[in-house]
Amino acid sequence: MIPFLDLKAINAQYRDELITACTRVIDSGWYINGNELEQFEQDFASYCGTKHAVGVANGLDALILTLTAWKELGKLQDGDEVIVPSNTYIASILAISANNLIPILVEPDITTYNICPDKIEAAITDKTKVILPVHLYGQLANMPSIMDIAKRHNLLVLEDAAQAHGASIDGQKAGNWGDASGFSFYPGKNLGALGDAGAITTNDDELANTLRALRNYGSHEKYKNLFQGVNSRLDEIQAAMLNVKLHHLDEEIIHRRKIAEAYIEGIDNPAIILPSQQDKNHVWHVFVIRCQERDALQNYLAENGIQTLIHYPIPPHKQQAYEEWNKLSYPISEKIHKEVLSLPISPILTLNQAQEIIQLCNNFRKK
Repeated sequence: MIPFLDLKAINAQYRDELITACTRVIDSGWYINGNELEQFEQDFASYCGTKHAVGVANGLDALILTLTAWKELGKLQDGDEVIVPSNTYIASILAISANNLIPILVEPDITTYNICPDKIEAAITDKTKVILPVHLYGQLANMPSIMDIAKRHNLLVLEDAAQAHGASIDGQKAGNWGDASGFSFYPGKNLGALGDAGAITTNDDELANTLRALRNYGSHEKYKNLFQGVNSRLDEIQAAMLNVKLHHLDEEIIHRRKIAEAYIEGIDNPAIILPSQQDKNHVWHVFVIRCQERDALQNYLAENGIQTLIHYPIPPHKQQAYEEWNKLSYPISEKIHKEVLSLPISPILTLNQAQEIIQLCNNFRKK
C-alpha cells in the first residue's frame, strides 16, 4: 500500500531535532509568546522576504484576523466586498463571512485552477475592497496581474498561501506579494506543525502591530486591551517544531518537484489531464490530475494499493453552510470539483513508488 501522505515517516526524518526542540521548550518553563515564537517569526519572515510574520493558532485565524485588523484600522467596514476564488477550500470564504464582509465568487483559470485575473476585473464594483487570491495546490496565482489590478482600483490584497510555502514568481515568494498573507501550518502542509498553527506575513508595520494585539485578547500589554481581540496564539512548542522543519523545507520542495516531474513525463493516458505548471516554482503541495471517470480511477488505484484524495469534492457554493448560493452556477468550478484527484506526493515518496503509480495510471481503461 502506498499511502497518500505518511506524516509519521515524514516527521521521523527529523525526530532527534524535534525532540531536542521540544525538550528545550519544556525545560524553559515558558510556553506562550516566548523566544521560540519570536525566533520562528523572524526566520519565517526572512524566508518569505517580508518585514513581519505574526504567528497565530491556525490558517483560518490568519485570514480572519487580517481582515479584522483592516476593519480596526478603518480600511474595511461591514458589507464591503471581497473577491475570492469559487473553487477554493471553504476556509477562504469563512474568513470573509466571519467579518461581516461579502464574498464575491470568481471562477478560476481551468488550466491552473487559480483565480482568473480577467474575471477579477469584471467582478469589481464600488463596494469591492479586497482581492483574496488563493495559491491553490502549491502554485502562485497570477500575482503580477492581480497586483496591477489592485493598484489600479485601490484594492487591498490578502494572499491565501496555505498551500504555497516557498512558491515564487520571478524570485518573489508567496507571502510577499499582497498587503498581507495568511499561512496554515496544518500537519499535512509542506511546512507542517505537529498540531494546528498559522501565521500572517506583511510588510506593513501598523498592520503587524495591530495583529499582535488582536491575537492576544486585543492587548499589547497585559490587562490593557486596545481591541476586542481573540486568543489565537502560536504556542512555543509548535513554533519550535516549525523552526526545525523550516530549515528542511527547500530540500523537501526539491524532492516534490522531482516526483512531479516524473508524473508529468511519465503519465500519458489520454483519459488523464495533468496539471499545468506556469513556471518552475510550483511547490506541489498536492499533485492534482483530472479525469472524467474520476471515481472509477480512484477505485482502480485503491484496488491496486494506491491511496488518493479529492481536493475538493464539493465546491463552496454547493455547501449547506452557504445554502443561499446552492442554486448558483459556477460551471468551471463544478467541472473541476467533479474531476480532480490528488496522487501521492511527499518528501518521502520514492521515485520507484512514483513509477508504480505512473504505470497504473497509464493502464487505466487500457484496451
